Amino acid sequence: MTSRSPHALTAPGPGSVPAPVSGSAPVPGPATVPGRDAGRDAGRDASAGVDPADFRAAMARFAAGVVVVTTRAADGSPRGFTATSFCSLSLDPPLVLVCLSHSSSSFPDFDACEEFAVSILRREDEPVARLFATSGADRFPDGEQAHTPSLLPVVSGAIGQLDCTLHARHRAGDHTIMIGRVDDVRLAPGEPLVYYDRAFGILAPGPHRAP
Repeated sequence: MTSRSPHALTAPGPGSVPAPVSGSAPVPGPATVPGRDAGRDAGRDASAGVDPADFRAAMARFAAGVVVVTTRAADGSPRGFTATSFCSLSLDPPLVLVCLSHSSSSFPDFDACEEFAVSILRREDEPVARLFATSGADRFPDGEQAHTPSLLPVVSGAIGQLDCTLHARHRAGDHTIMIGRVDDVRLAPGEPLVYYDRAFGILAPGPHRAP
């Protein structure tokens, strides 16, 4: 997978698209004396926590599908963003979750919405993923988007479209977790768009499973 992404898909978090990380190796620190420095080092490590660059690098190792999440603002105008921090949460009732950064320009509208839609992108939808990940871009340039039965905008041709009613919101660090109850699902053929190690890609062909 060689197609590089913009740096603004989502703020770094579990399942979200991380920012670039330097590939340089860590520089060894000064030697410590066993016993004398053990307590001091343990206290320092506990208070320092994981390095943000290491955290982003670890999350970049997790391959994920790519979705566009959409809703309408209070004035009826469409809003949307690209995310990989999306997963199923419950079968009964059918629930999904998606995470949105508080720094996103779309955050105020999604923080107030009562329904949203999720479009699971095809491999051909990389330009769509990039558009909805670009800050300040006109994400609905033609004004003629596909719509759900409840008139939410969705990505035409997506391999999956989920219509959701807000079930709950939870603040978590610099993101909000939006949980939606799935009210309707529409499926279409195609291969998924995948994000791994800061690049878009596709699933490699593999042996077919026995029926």
